[in-house]
Amino acid sequence: MTNRRLPLPTRDGVGPSCVGLPHGPWPTIAEFLIERFPAITREAWLERIAAGDVIDEHHVPVTTERRYQSPLRVYYYRTLDGEVTIPFEEQVLFQDDQLVVADKPPFLPVTPTGKYLQQSLLVRLKRKLKIDDLVPLHRIDRSTSGLVLFSVRPETRGAYQAMFPERRIAKHYEAVVPWHDGVSSVPEVYRSRLVDDEHFMRVKEEPGEPNSETRIVLQEARNGQARLKLSPVTGRKHQLRVHCMALGMPIVNDPIYPTLLPENTDDFDKPLQLLAKSVAFLDPVTGDLRSFTSPRSLSLAPR
Repeated sequence: MTNRRLPLPTRDGVGPSCVGLPHGPWPTIAEFLIERFPAITREAWLERIAAGDVIDEHHVPVTTERRYQSPLRVYYYRTLDGEVTIPFEEQVLFQDDQLVVADKPPFLPVTPTGKYLQQSLLVRLKRKLKIDDLVPLHRIDRSTSGLVLFSVRPETRGAYQAMFPERRIAKHYEAVVPWHDGVSSVPEVYRSRLVDDEHFMRVKEEPGEPNSETRIVLQEARNGQARLKLSPVTGRKHQLRVHCMALGMPIVNDPIYPTLLPENTDDFDKPLQLLAKSVAFLDPVTGDLRSFTSPRSLSLAPR
């Protein structure tokens, strides 16, 4: 389903959010919304309804008096008050009728999440490029910088998305890690079993059949740091970060591994030293060989 067919259009780079109405005792749809989303005040909901910004799946506006009806999908615009500005800019490296390739700065999430809405790569690009149907083909962590691919056309999106689970795309990252005197090499391949940790933000290793694999190349080492080339064969959550930590080399400035820092403690002067550096693939639609490289670079500590 594209934004053109939705009851509400994309506005200021943000598509409408949707909530399904479950069976329940609410007398009106408005009362359900007020109870379901307590972070939004009653006054704010009434203002949105009065402005015609709450619409059902049949394109019928929701009014304050409209009786509750289940099942029904209701669409509305999500907004955030006091959203913190991420002081770094993305860069569009490539654009055609099928793809957009962007270089993401650190601290910026790929898609809206939690306290980030306008300050997400997707919304920024929708506003900048005026492409309502733009959809990311994959994700990188908010802390990670580098390349992200986006699909422009819904008709060909599935062909591009299939490249990732079928491992038909080569991805290479760079990372800066601590380096100890007397160490001269790294394993060429690291495999382990990754599972969810007790904290939803983290994953951990456990004994058992490996489900993650990373290829590692040492590019340079000096002054207590090394720059690694990391090529994930699999795409598990936080795979590169956990593998580096398991090897005794947690990535520099990692806010999650080995120690999970409190929320709202971003230090813009200390970005995670992990960069999605390059991608290459045979385009499933055009048949062309595509290759893209981030203009960003990671540097070791000065001498």
